[in-house]
Amino acid sequence: MTVEPAVPKEWNRSEGAKRDVLAGGIVVAAILLFVGTGSSVMQSVVRTIAGFGGGTDRVLATMLILNIALILFGWRRYDDLNREIRERTAAEKRARYLADTDPLTGYLNRRALLAQGQALIARAASEHRHVALFLLDLDHFKTVNDIHGHVAGDRVLQIAAERISAILPPSATKARLGGDEFVAMLVFEPAARPDIEALAGQLVTALEEPVPYDARRIRIGCSLGIALATEASATMETLVRQADIAMYHCKDEGRNRYIWFQTGMEMAVQVRNQIENGIREGMPRGEFIPYFEPQVDIASGRLIGFEMLMRWDSPEYGMILPERFIPVAEESGLIGELSLHVIREAMESAKAWDPAVSLAVNISPQQLKDPWFSQKLTKLLVETGFPASQLEVEITESSLFENLPLVRSIVTSLKNQGVSLALDDFGTGYSSLSHLRALPFDRIKIDRSFITAMRGSTDAQAIVVAIMRLSESLAMPITAEGVEDEATAIELTRLGCTKGQGWHYGRAMSADDTAAMLAERGLLRAPMLPAGGAEEPLRKTA
Repeated sequence: MTVEPAVPKEWNRSEGAKRDVLAGGIVVAAILLFVGTGSSVMQSVVRTIAGFGGGTDRVLATMLILNIALILFGWRRYDDLNREIRERTAAEKRARYLADTDPLTGYLNRRALLAQGQALIARAASEHRHVALFLLDLDHFKTVNDIHGHVAGDRVLQIAAERISAILPPSATKARLGGDEFVAMLVFEPAARPDIEALAGQLVTALEEPVPYDARRIRIGCSLGIALATEASATMETLVRQADIAMYHCKDEGRNRYIWFQTGMEMAVQVRNQIENGIREGMPRGEFIPYFEPQVDIASGRLIGFEMLMRWDSPEYGMILPERFIPVAEESGLIGELSLHVIREAMESAKAWDPAVSLAVNISPQQLKDPWFSQKLTKLLVETGFPASQLEVEITESSLFENLPLVRSIVTSLKNQGVSLALDDFGTGYSSLSHLRALPFDRIKIDRSFITAMRGSTDAQAIVVAIMRLSESLAMPITAEGVEDEATAIELTRLGCTKGQGWHYGRAMSADDTAAMLAERGLLRAPMLPAGGAEEPLRKTA
């Protein structure tokens, strides 16, 4: 917030100058009058005291006293004016500070950075030196506010600013652009680029350290993009945009790292923006639809359920696989709305399935940071009329490490509604037995990377065997992903795996194709008959 002085600077200066001249004039006039009359009056006083005169002239005496009073008044007024000018000058300086400074961190704000940064670029170019602009974005900061509150979020920002200041040299120009984005500008010799990279690495490492808050440790990190200015023609707007592009490239590469801007990155950002805009515009148009991948009993080949997969049926680009748009949806904060939108469509289709056929939905780690996720999913079950007992929610291992108490609260609430829970992509994350015991999972899903590598890798097979033995000890059945041939299915059956999915059993299908398959196998609920009729299931032998 910009704070302006109560009185414009120009008015202060002009009025102050007028008053200064007036007070000075009064003092000068009083001194001249004192000089003109004071000597005569003082001589008269001396003669009267010595007994040689008849006393001082009353008029002259009055003028002398008036002169002295005027001199004292003028001096007092002059001192008051000087004090007022000092106070107004301090107020103006304070106003300029508030107008240029982020109140939370004490760093420059965006407006001040753009002005001071441009001057820094020009000065560095005149000295034949370069300028590096760091743009740091704290990873998962929105989650901090959502889970711990905005007071905790403010504390995290202050700690981040302190760590940045502790690493960067005092000569660095530091600013907070807003939210959780920080900027630092450093002038360096062209040959000192390794030193700039070393500082960037130290910043990333420092911001990985958890932030203590209220007996908790809040984990953050940062993605850091670096832009380079080598000439005076470089503009701050361009540098900030380039560093921002590099920063988003960091996020795409896995976060917690730094990357220098390169020209080819701009095209990637344009594509990303097109995808994000497409998601926002495509949801209300119904372009995002569920596909269903069969899940079968490995021993008998009996169809027992489907996993919902998401597809983007774009009128411009055709059918787009989730690998293209899910990361953008997660990064832009759209994944929650998008996922629930498609899950609703899946439930509308699946409520016509036989009760023995389950629907599995994969939940993004970002959704498990939403304290209201359980209520939102329960609301979908009620609104669509889909039975909770037919729904299985798949949670990835990585979700367990962001905020285990919140995840426990969510999954417990879902279990209380009758929803089943599966731990997805098991073996690729960092799950421990304590997590499996602490959370009420019903099933473990082995990641497809181990299943597909099982025939050619003894290590992968050993991992699958170990997971099988673990599931037996915990009484949790196993689902194997990525079953692509008969030999893999036979081996999994020998190891005791009961449920599988993959190309060997069929690829993901549209809702219509899924309904047709279920109709052929007699696994659709019978439609309601008109009043007076009886409702009988229409089944065929599978």
